[in-house]
Amino acid sequence: MRKISMREAVNEALHTAFNSDENVFTIGEDIGTYGGQLRCSYDLLDNFGGSRVRDTPISEIAIVGAGIGAALIGKRPVVELSYMDFIGVCFDQILNQAAKIRYMYGGRVNIPLVIRTQCGAGLGNGAQHSQSLEAILAHVPGIRVVMPSNAYDAKGLLLHAIRDNNPVVFVEHKALYKRKCEVPEEPYEIDYCCDIKREGKDVTIVTYSAMVDVSLKAAEQLAEEGIEAEVVDIRTLEPLDTETIVNSIKKTRHAVVVHEACQKGGFGAEIIAQVQEHALEALESPILRVAAPNVPVPFAVDLEKSYVPKPEQVIEAVKKSLKK
Repeated sequence: MRKISMREAVNEALHTAFNSDENVFTIGEDIGTYGGQLRCSYDLLDNFGGSRVRDTPISEIAIVGAGIGAALIGKRPVVELSYMDFIGVCFDQILNQAAKIRYMYGGRVNIPLVIRTQCGAGLGNGAQHSQSLEAILAHVPGIRVVMPSNAYDAKGLLLHAIRDNNPVVFVEHKALYKRKCEVPEEPYEIDYCCDIKREGKDVTIVTYSAMVDVSLKAAEQLAEEGIEAEVVDIRTLEPLDTETIVNSIKKTRHAVVVHEACQKGGFGAEIIAQVQEHALEALESPILRVAAPNVPVPFAVDLEKSYVPKPEQVIEAVKKSLKK
């Protein structure tokens, strides 16, 4: 099977959605002529025209507000926010409008809105362009939060999100755009569920987004020492597929949660709480976390490298969990 990058996979999903439903359109800063801040929309304007691919002023609140309004009248907007860090500018639109309208109208209206945005450190973008704020979004009832870890998942999850009748924040890690994997040419959808990226019997590593690769590298090194780690990619924070996580931990009886976001208040705490509520009796040791420190993302190259969690940290946590 051919291998393509996550950037190409996102682009393919957009093409499929545009071709299958005339109500799908996209708006955002520099997504037309320039092709998007991270170049995922590089050919949409040429293929679908200015009425469905529109550049906007630099106003996140206007971008998301226009998307909400369009969704209310039957369109399926895919709006792009250049960086997740700017989501605070339009948080009222997301928190108080997109997330609440369907509930407040008793389910009589749909909000088929996808907000594509980019997160993550490691590319030298500095403190205001490198954050992972997914835990804030996952706390808000009424919106989906999706974070793919590879090109295959990105294509299937994005197409599923665009066809969802609920608002979805689709978060793409900037460091993954060039990573390639096998992706079918034909359209497909992926449900909001976990995926076991590697099976194992000794410990469960629960993770998502760019930390899936980090966790898989750790699992490979652990296997050389006779420790078989199961790597569970949750893929969607909301809805959270707790059943798959719990079943894995009931099998291995040990767990480590890994995410790039700051540890304090990170989504890993919610995962641990869910496991404590549903599988406490299965645990032979406390669940440990590997995450970024509670500081802004540094701009200096060496400091940023030390900020992002490494396979060595995952290995250390696994061995501590197993008391080895």
